[in-house]
Amino acid sequence: MKRFAFLSALLFSCTRSAPMTAEILDRWSDSDFFDLSAPSLDGEPVDFSAWRGKAVLVVNTASECGYTPQYAGLESLWKDFGDRGLVVLGFPSNEFGGQEPGDGAAIRAFCDEKFGVSFPMFAKVKTAAGDEQAEVYAFLGTQSGKLPGWNFGKHLVSPDGRMVRFFSTRTAPDDPDLVAAIEAALP
Repeated sequence: MKRFAFLSALLFSCTRSAPMTAEILDRWSDSDFFDLSAPSLDGEPVDFSAWRGKAVLVVNTASECGYTPQYAGLESLWKDFGDRGLVVLGFPSNEFGGQEPGDGAAIRAFCDEKFGVSFPMFAKVKTAAGDEQAEVYAFLGTQSGKLPGWNFGKHLVSPDGRMVRFFSTRTAPDDPDLVAAIEAALP
């Protein structure tokens, strides 16, 4: 039965609706993505204003997930479109099946050794709405109306930091719709 519940979650819950209350909407009415910051995988603060004017692909990641090979595709996007104004940001999360159990050093080692990840990676986050939700996901959920329901959900943020489009876990980094959306969003 536990296996069935896991498979059901994987197949049917790749997207969650983000709560939309007047208070939540008001919280972000005068802010954009580039007003945010978060700790890096190494614990150093990172101010997103450094990427103002660029398209940003935010992905919740996990090292022990069936979708983990998407790291290779994300790295390709970073290399292929980085010079044209795309930034890829990885936010590890352990909330889906406990598939990111390691600390920052373990995550960094895995990403480096297995996939040669060179795009910015951040400290582990909670994507689900609630008291422990990371600020970046509170913003993304408010703007897109959607939150990841599993690992490797993708939010594409426009260069103005306001428009956000969500792509589910099942959308591979080389999916033609995602690639077209990235190309359209490039500054």
